[in-house]
Amino acid sequence: MAGHIQDRWYKTSEDANGKTVRVKTDRYGTGLRYRARYIGPDGTEKSKSFPDRQKRKAELWLSEIEADMSRGAYIDPAAGRTTFRQYAEKWLTSQTTDATTRTSVESQIKLHAMPYLGSRPLDSFKPQHIRNWLSELERVLPASSYRRVIFASVSAVLAAAVEDSLLAKNPCKARTVRAPSPGTGRVRPWATARVFAVRAALPDRYQATIDLGAGCGLRQGEIFGLPDDEDEWAGGWLHVANQVKVANGRLVFGPPKRAKERDVPISASVVDALKRHRERFPPVDVSLPWLNPTGPMVTKRLLFSLPGGGAVRRTDFNTRVWKPALVTAGVIPEPEKGKRYAAAREHGMHALRHFYASVLLDAGENIKALSTYLGHADPGFTLRTYTHLMPSSEGRTRDAVDSMYRAAASAPDGPQTAQE
Repeated sequence: MAGHIQDRWYKTSEDANGKTVRVKTDRYGTGLRYRARYIGPDGTEKSKSFPDRQKRKAELWLSEIEADMSRGAYIDPAAGRTTFRQYAEKWLTSQTTDATTRTSVESQIKLHAMPYLGSRPLDSFKPQHIRNWLSELERVLPASSYRRVIFASVSAVLAAAVEDSLLAKNPCKARTVRAPSPGTGRVRPWATARVFAVRAALPDRYQATIDLGAGCGLRQGEIFGLPDDEDEWAGGWLHVANQVKVANGRLVFGPPKRAKERDVPISASVVDALKRHRERFPPVDVSLPWLNPTGPMVTKRLLFSLPGGGAVRRTDFNTRVWKPALVTAGVIPEPEKGKRYAAAREHGMHALRHFYASVLLDAGENIKALSTYLGHADPGFTLRTYTHLMPSSEGRTRDAVDSMYRAAASAPDGPQTAQE
């Protein structure tokens, strides 16, 4: 057995005849009687106390500790008492992902996990606790795709706790715990009429954002971070190398998602829209830190800015400009007095990128080119996202065969001659 059991109520000493006897200590009858002690893998002493008449329980506990150490499954009891909140906060500060991703994950965990799981010690986690939390989450967040993202973030925290020897198993991986479904997954592009209805409903200052989203496939942050470059547009291309994003609550400049700079074809119609925009709302110089709030200051002459100057913050724009325009265009209902606008996750500015993809696919553009223009990580992702928007393979087959027959029928030695 690893370690030993200390009896705090008795001690051994020698009597006048030199005989070893047990005598009561000053603590006799008070407090927890037995103290199970052992030396942990880190070389320090660990212990746990048990009440009177539970010596056997203390011995079993020590036996379990010894078994865990022998099979490499030992968890320091003191470390295991670290709460989910304490560990998650340390885990968040140690992440090396980009600032925007860290901010998003931090928001997910703090808003939707810590209120339910924050005070629970890591060594007390059971699959039941995750199931109960998911049930509560479903009640307040109807979108299963978003719940799935939050679940993945919590699972990542608990997986790290397992690797750091603070938790024996990740309860999110239990067979009885089911991750929220990814949702329908099928993109339903807006109709052209809706795109232009929302454009008309936006303030004049921001109408050209629709042209960049629906006509070039830019992300929202890339639109707000697009520098003025009329000479580049004249060449028929738009270089996307910058975005405005939020890092630790502050606006910063940064590269596009996954640092993937790209060139996108820009049509004459979009160029005309941008020229009209810059005539009415001249570009302004905006200075922001690069990548994070402590990064070096960078100045860019932006096409879109606030009425008083300064970069556009996505969250403010969505609440004060975008959603009112959706109401005017009949996309979402007018909120009741004193209440917020309806959730419009599927109707955010990202819907313009889906529209752009649908237009290109309908015109016969190939997936690889579309993936490049959208700045996706790989064409496979683009294919999985938009495959249902592509012309059906059976339709292409029929058209190809019909075209072959039409061409052959017009030739003097066509299929009719072969049959004769």
